[in-house]
Amino acid sequence: MQLPTPLALILILAGVWTLIVWPPFLRRILKDPRARDEKGAATRFLTVHIMLISTSMILGAATAVIGVRALIA
Repeated sequence: MQLPTPLALILILAGVWTLIVWPPFLRRILKDPRARDEKGAATRFLTVHIMLISTSMILGAATAVIGVRALIA
């Protein structure tokens, strides 16, 4: 399947955007007092957000790779 260049560029842009936006959010989550309990253990708040951010970044990287491969194909 051929993907038009503008669509490939949109995929690349979406992937890069995702990879730029989520790491600062992760840093804020790690500093949030709700991230750790009084013993210093990770809370569900932290666990859920780490899973959300990880999934989003994996999908963002995959989106960017698909866009790059479509662009050079």
